[in-house]
Amino acid sequence: MGHPKQAVGLTFDIEAMRFASGQSWLAIERMAAAFQPGMRESEAARLGTQILFDLGMERIWHPTHVRFGANTMKTFKERSEHDPVLGEDDIYFIDIGPVFRGHEGDVGATFTTGADPDKRACARAVKTLFDTVRAAWLAQGLSGPALYDFAAAEAQRMGWVLNLDIKGHRVSDFPHAIYKAGSLGAYDGRPDPGIWVLEIQIAHPSRAYGAFYEDVLI
Repeated sequence: MGHPKQAVGLTFDIEAMRFASGQSWLAIERMAAAFQPGMRESEAARLGTQILFDLGMERIWHPTHVRFGANTMKTFKERSEHDPVLGEDDIYFIDIGPVFRGHEGDVGATFTTGADPDKRACARAVKTLFDTVRAAWLAQGLSGPALYDFAAAEAQRMGWVLNLDIKGHRVSDFPHAIYKAGSLGAYDGRPDPGIWVLEIQIAHPSRAYGAFYEDVLI
């Protein structure tokens, strides 16, 4: 018997998880193409949710989060400050939690407008860090705590600050919440593929913005 924190339902199917993830990434691409300078954060979130429904989303298991500018420093549970307008040289991220074919997608990524070199570097760095940590999971079979220790050291080496209040979580056939699995960063076993989301959030060491990237480990 597997660890109860890695339990899934009778309908769980890894290919359905791949489909949910694929549809979620398609939604992110369409959102990034649609979000333009001059749009308010709340407008973007509403448009993002509509894009998900247009793609056949069955329901949302967590709300669509869009963060502009300084709000990219906020964690998932924190409220955005004000309702900022996306600027010409700005940074923003998208975090979505849709359900497709009864399975939970959960992806997030960071984008920039304009040509601010530091903001563009931040958006690139969070994806690079995610890929590096994912590669360590694949190659070394690291536990959740070891993955985030590794991520923190890598972020420091790269010149960024890792937000260790964000440490990943479970997904599965809906709803994963019944398993009360806690965060990936607290799971002391080897995370199984297809059911854990690796979340990476970094901050610029001196400027008031950051970046976010997440995807299921698969």
